[in-house]
Formats: sequence, structure tokens, C-alpha cells
Amino acid sequence: MIIVGIVCIAVVLGAVNFLSTRKAAQERFAVYEEKSQTIETTYGTLSYIDEGEGEVILSCHGICGGYDQAYDTLAGKEDSYRILAPSRFGYPGSDMPKEPTIEKQVEAFVELLDELHIDKTYVLATSAGGTTAIQFALMYPERTKGLILYCSAYPALENPEKELTIAGPPAFLCNDFAMWLISPLFEPVMGMEQDTIKFIMPFADKKQGIVFDGKVTNTVMVNNWQDYDMSELEVPVLSIHAKDDKLAKFDRVEGWIEKIPDCIFVPLEGGGHLMKGNDEIIAKALDTFIERTK
Repeated sequence: MIIVGIVCIAVVLGAVNFLSTRKAAQERFAVYEEKSQTIETTYGTLSYIDEGEGEVILSCHGICGGYDQAYDTLAGKEDSYRILAPSRFGYPGSDMPKEPTIEKQVEAFVELLDELHIDKTYVLATSAGGTTAIQFALMYPERTKGLILYCSAYPALENPEKELTIAGPPAFLCNDFAMWLISPLFEPVMGMEQDTIKFIMPFADKKQGIVFDGKVTNTVMVNNWQDYDMSELEVPVLSIHAKDDKLAKFDRVEGWIEKIPDCIFVPLEGGGHLMKGNDEIIAKALDTFIERTK
């Protein structure tokens, strides 16, 4: 009976913790949802946040993100820059088109720029958003003032021995409870605090995007790295990357830095994939880069 009682208490406490975490995440996301706008593109509805003044920065969020994550990457910089933060395909407010590709995602972002009468922009990416950002800069150098990569994914340096088929959570994990349940593994596996779950929930409108990222976004720069050859970039690049990043390995970044024609590289001694504790260094590097290239 004692064991049963302990189990029951643990279940109740767990349920309370889950419900409390989900409620906090929903309340947080609601603030961004109120800021969001939509346009209709060739590939369906695209949702975005557009705030701030100054040089435009198109922010490409990572996996498990959305316009909220894209906006948070530049939170506090609204007085200096105009932050354009869209949800990529299959993320909150943005449709998943038939036969989606990275190139189509780039085209959808170009349509967003056209709708807002923006001729040129800086393109910033975190994590999985790097695939879209790098392809944007390669496809549309004339519309890219600069490419900014924050612990971003990078292409492979050579052909893989075996094709990569998936690099992301499976579909059955793409829900609030499952992700909350495995959140204690965030630190040992990904180098992120367990509390990160509060910033990536809710998952209701992210599943399609996460699955696409796992199958395509996170694999295409490995299997077809030649299509993302950064030595062919015609725009200036700012790369900021933590040496202890467990998700986007530092050695791959180092391998590309010397190949990029015009690149400023800011290696961080620590901070992990989210670059924790480096806010001042990042802000100074960003401001300096934009002042030099605008």
C-alpha cells in the first residue's frame, strides 16, 4: 500500500507539473500570436511577426520553433532593427505545401519581402533555419545584404558514406506530453536546460514542420551538400558558434569558415547550442557586422 501511495503521489505531482508547464507555455505563445500577421503566397498561408525599425533582418527559426522563436532570437533589438520573423512551412500559422522543398521555402520568403516592399534584407538563422538561410543567400544574393548564422546548421564537408534519412524527433514525439516527458534528457543529450521545454511548447501547430525538418531540412545539407556550397556565397557572412554546441558540431563550422569568401567568425568558448551567457558578445558582433555591410 505504501508503494502504491508513493506512485499515486508521483503521478499527481507529475500531472500538476505538466499542466503548469503547458499553461505557462501557452500563455507565453499567446503574446506572440497576437503580434502575428499572415499573407497568402504561392505555397499557402505564411504567418509572421514584423516589428521594429531600421535595417531589416529576416530571421529563420530552428526546429520546434515558429515566428515566436524567430522573433526571440533578436528580442530587445527592435529599436535598432526591423525584425521580420516568419514561421517556416508547417509551423504555427504557416501551411505545409504539397511537395515542399527548401527552395520553395525561400521563394515563399521572397514573396513576403515583395508583399512588404522590402528590396534587400539581412538573413539570420539559428539551428535548422540555416538550411533555408544559406539557400536564400545562394539563390538571391542581390536581395541579401548579409548572412548571419547563430549556432546554425552547416553543409557537410564531403559526401556521406551512407545517406542520412532522418535527423529529428519522430512524429509520435511531436506533442506536448511526450516532449515534456523526455525533457530531462535535454541537458545530457542536447546541452539545453530542461526548462527549454517552456519555450518550445505548445506543439499542436508544429508537427508537420518538425517532421519535415527531420526528414528534409536537417538531411539535405548532408546528402546534397554541393547544393549548399558556401564557397560560392557572394554576400558577407557573420558566423557565431559555440565550441561546445552538441547539435551543430563546431568542427564542421571550422571546416567551412576558411572556404567562405567574406566571413567574420566569432567562436564562443561556451554556451551550447543556445549560446547562453554570450548576449553582449553576440550583440556587439551583430551591430558591428551590420554597420560594416549596410
